[in-house]
Amino acid sequence: MPQTKSMKKRLRQSLRRRARNLARKKAIKASIRRTLDAVQVGDVATAKEALAAAFKALDKAAKRGVIHKKKAARQKSRLAKRLAALASET
Repeated sequence: MPQTKSMKKRLRQSLRRRARNLARKKAIKASIRRTLDAVQVGDVATAKEALAAAFKALDKAAKRGVIHKKKAARQKSRLAKRLAALASET
């Protein structure tokens, strides 16, 4: 446990940040899951809406440093590729 006043504050800050970052990561995973589920079912309209929400969540997380910007770009690319394959299929 921290002894000094400043280290106690740092601990409080890091716990708050950790909780915030975990919430953002869960939001990203949920939006990606919704997109993949819509693609798997074959619902193009729902998949497009879910893709837009996933892009927004990924961009926000990358902007705030929760995930790396290249990880966000990679995940966006993979999701878009899945949706494009579905759209060309139908």
